[in-house]
Amino acid sequence: MRSGNAILSGYGTTIFEAMSRLAGAHNAINLGQGFPDDRGAEDVLQVAARALLEGNNQYPPMMGLPALRQAVAAHAARFYGLDVDWEREVMVTSGATEALAACLFGLIEPGDEVVLFQPLYDSYVPIIRRAGGIPRFVRLQPPGWTVDPDELAAAFSPRTKLVVLNNPLNPAAKVWSAEELRLLADQVIAHDCLAVCDEVYEHLVFDGRRHVPLMTLPGMRGRTLRIGSAGKTFSLTGWKVGYVTAAPDLLQPVAKAHQYLTFSTPPNLQAAVAYGLAKDDAYFGLLAAALEAKRDRLAAGLVSAGLPVLPSEGTYFVVADITGARGLRRGEDDADFCRRLTTDAGVAAIPVSAFYEEGAPTHLIRFCFSKQDAILDSAVMRLKEFFGR
Repeated sequence: MRSGNAILSGYGTTIFEAMSRLAGAHNAINLGQGFPDDRGAEDVLQVAARALLEGNNQYPPMMGLPALRQAVAAHAARFYGLDVDWEREVMVTSGATEALAACLFGLIEPGDEVVLFQPLYDSYVPIIRRAGGIPRFVRLQPPGWTVDPDELAAAFSPRTKLVVLNNPLNPAAKVWSAEELRLLADQVIAHDCLAVCDEVYEHLVFDGRRHVPLMTLPGMRGRTLRIGSAGKTFSLTGWKVGYVTAAPDLLQPVAKAHQYLTFSTPPNLQAAVAYGLAKDDAYFGLLAAALEAKRDRLAAGLVSAGLPVLPSEGTYFVVADITGARGLRRGEDDADFCRRLTTDAGVAAIPVSAFYEEGAPTHLIRFCFSKQDAILDSAVMRLKEFFGR
């Protein structure tokens, strides 16, 4: 038998699937994979249900329903002061991962270099390599996940085609500072390249912070492709509705890739997301506040169990340091520790080393806090028993 594609075949089962399977086999509380465990925004669900029963269920336009594209443009103006032409600069995709794939397949030529920041979301590198791109990594420095300006500058070259920025950053729960964004924009402009910005957690920022899209910085409007996700904004990760905003000349090749990937996205879900993006400011503020409270709840519990935590400025996640964990075995790394935590303590987490292609730390693990309070409390109780606290 002939083999499959060598690049994609070289990747195993994702760490999320592996840890979720292990959690299921051992009846563990799964704080590994990042999704909420509630129903999501009830009024948005009702709009989707009505649209399914009463609306058109045939192919919607390839670029997306006009109502959703208009809502995405209005959202960009409302929150970030961006003037977006919904007809020429917005496209709907089947989730943010499809948006990323369309951007990368549509823009990368074989041999192009792509700058990435570690730790990073696991889909970036396989797609880049399959598109013929060459990854160039910049390592963010824990515990604050800061950017070294010299290392950033060294990652760019005359062959750099684009940079992929995840802000807020999964898995490190980092929100990029204004100074860091300026440093990055300077490099993009100096090297005449592009920026693909994965901003799915844009409304999940804490402690009074404000999300600033790279697209809003001087000189970046025509160089940036901005990706959003209804899954994170409305706690409906299974819907897989994403959207890309970019200047017309950037969006055109991305749309070419999209039409051969998924072509379109369920129209009833698009209609509901259009409704949701117009919700009042109270919704978006309460969403962040509720998750901030859950972050504080789990972080305090982890500390009380003997696991110090790193700053969590946004997203669904908090990272803990296992260096001094009671019962840590000699030579045990983060992956081994997470497996033992799942089987013996009954709590599943994700080793942060899984989010690195090279030079991974082996003392950090990631927990998801977007769960019911009772679930978080039960997980903390199990961890305290495991660590003898």
